[in-house]
Amino acid sequence: MARANSMKLNDTVESVLQQKGGKRVLSVTPDQSVYAAIEKMAEESVGALLVLSENKLVGIMSERDYARKVILKGRSSKATLVREIMSSPVFFVTRQHTVDECMAIMTNKHFRHLPVLEDDTVVGVVSIGDLVKWIIRGQAQTIQELESYITGKYPG
Repeated sequence: MARANSMKLNDTVESVLQQKGGKRVLSVTPDQSVYAAIEKMAEESVGALLVLSENKLVGIMSERDYARKVILKGRSSKATLVREIMSSPVFFVTRQHTVDECMAIMTNKHFRHLPVLEDDTVVGVVSIGDLVKWIIRGQAQTIQELESYITGKYPG
């Protein structure tokens, strides 16, 4: 078992995005209705959508935004535009940020999704779930390597 393949907290977001595979970036525009955005979230089984205007990141809309800024305020999701409830400006990371740095940002800021940008272009999104899966896989690999070491099967 090669330790070089082990998934660690200091791995970059680039590694996490590669592991996720060819997932497309899901988005809405600021002028779409909140209803259309929530419908898309339900269809795609996601908890947030990026808000893009002319391919530039201008906000993020989450189920939490919907619950707090539409439902609890008694607003209509069909009459409310995404721009009225989206969170902006958006915290983002680059491909070079580490899993650990992303976890710290998400924990401190109470976010569940972080867009990944490169030269003002969105190249992906990492969720808290993506990062937790990464960490769990890394721990499983470490446990397997330790078991191999203890039982004398570790390559040496």
